[in-house]
Amino acid sequence: MTRLYDLFLSGGPVMWPLLALSVLTLTNALDRTWFWVRLLSQEDKIVSDVLDAARYDLVKAQEIAEFAAFLPIGRFLLAPLQLKQPPPETFRLAMEAAADKEFVKMRKGDKFLETVVAVAPLLGLLGTVTGLITTFNNLDIGGGGTSAEASQAAAGIGEALITTAAGMMVAIVALLVFRTLVTLQSRQVDYFSEVGSELELVYRQVWYEPALEAPTASLPPAASRFTPESLRQ
Repeated sequence: MTRLYDLFLSGGPVMWPLLALSVLTLTNALDRTWFWVRLLSQEDKIVSDVLDAARYDLVKAQEIAEFAAFLPIGRFLLAPLQLKQPPPETFRLAMEAAADKEFVKMRKGDKFLETVVAVAPLLGLLGTVTGLITTFNNLDIGGGGTSAEASQAAAGIGEALITTAAGMMVAIVALLVFRTLVTLQSRQVDYFSEVGSELELVYRQVWYEPALEAPTASLPPAASRFTPESLRQ
């Protein structure tokens, strides 16, 4: 531990902002890990329950979605189900608007990670340059330096390169976290699109179209509110 601390101090003042960036990157990674673990471990069951309930009772499907509103998928499914007798176009528009809001929330921290990827190597390079400047300023180039002075200069150059290595390490970690998050977000876009299409299809086939074509008496009890007259209003 002492050796690591000495190595950190030998990198100069630039190591402190690099340390701050590394801590913030780790904090962001832990926060996003918790978010995605909760979402990915529960969303399949929530979607299955809502779609199954929607085939028989929209009110029940809405209740399930409300119970899962602490997750993005729950809020996404709840948006169209809480509308009153919407036409399919409005039903789809509500899902698209909800999806856009959730995708913005899913990208939380992405801009920060992009900044770390760009800034950390530059900070490392800055620390190296300033360290080399200090090293060469301390050399007695015209005075015929001894071998001991040459060894000290080599050690100083080695220490100056510590900041470059540290900056690259922070940038690499941030880049790996960022690319993982982008991959998960891309998969969620496809997943939301697939789930939304299934829910809209259920709504059209089970509730909206039968309400337009069949008498009220022939509809399921839960569909009685979807009369042709009410849907045309």
